[in-house]
Amino acid sequence: MIAGVGDFFDAAGQFFSQLADIRWGALALGLLCFGTYLTIRSRAFFNVLRAAYPTEQIEFKRIWGAYIAAYGFNNVVPARGGDVIKLFLVKTSIPNSTYSAIGAAFFVELGFDATMGVFILFFAFTQGVFPKPPDFSKLNAFDLSFFASHPRFLLFLLTAIAVGSLVAFALLSTKAKAFWARVRQGLTIAFDRRRYFREVWLVQFGGWLFRFAAFWFLLDAFHIGGSVKNVLLVLGVNAVAAVVPFTPGGAGVQQAFLVKVFAGVASGATVAAYSVGQQIAIAVFSLAVGFAALVMIFKFRSFKEVIAAGREHREAEKASALQ
Repeated sequence: MIAGVGDFFDAAGQFFSQLADIRWGALALGLLCFGTYLTIRSRAFFNVLRAAYPTEQIEFKRIWGAYIAAYGFNNVVPARGGDVIKLFLVKTSIPNSTYSAIGAAFFVELGFDATMGVFILFFAFTQGVFPKPPDFSKLNAFDLSFFASHPRFLLFLLTAIAVGSLVAFALLSTKAKAFWARVRQGLTIAFDRRRYFREVWLVQFGGWLFRFAAFWFLLDAFHIGGSVKNVLLVLGVNAVAAVVPFTPGGAGVQQAFLVKVFAGVASGATVAAYSVGQQIAIAVFSLAVGFAALVMIFKFRSFKEVIAAGREHREAEKASALQ
């Protein structure tokens, strides 16, 4: 674990030592495409919410702001803490909405991620450079290597999370039928296959194309070289990192995988600089845009303030439910 942390900071040092060599135009285009990807993806989420609450007036700019703010926060805080922010901001942006319905709506996006993830991982594992699952424990990723080396603990953890989730669902509401009705409400668009495909899957695919372009430009910016193969390998790395979100942006996993995957494409220093540099660039960009959204749209002055407001709001709802 300590070696993995050391490798990450060594790669960060390579990035900062090579700032003068970065192609800043390509970097700017990459970040612009990435911002467009997030915006289009937030539109798909907006469509999910609009299907769940067809009679309510929903402002897209507030859903976009919540989406961007949560993504930016997730890039600097582990375990997807930004999702809590998104839940609160979206809930307070839709009149007569419920936390259970909004939380269920989050899962609709996973349909696209699953279908594209299967394709991307199949491609990555057939290229001869992507580490196989049995070799994950040999990577210097301070989170992934631990779980790969302790499969029984991983199985126990996943089982505990599943059981805990079921218990939480049962305890969230004293009226189980009403609770599951709200969950189903959040998933409304998923039951209309044509509408889901048109307003969610296809919209997410349009966003994915911009994400593809973003990593193409980022690979060029750090002198790795943009190509269909290289971008799909990066997306494969991102898919694996998303499974273990115990570090901000899956930093340890991405860095270890990228160094392995691009070992024969560029020098070790160049790959190390890219492996951390693209994460830093995306994190800084998304955090800055997310914070601007918090201030300009929701009138919060810090992420800490919005977390506190969210906690107070949930406590107030619990108190009113008991009356």
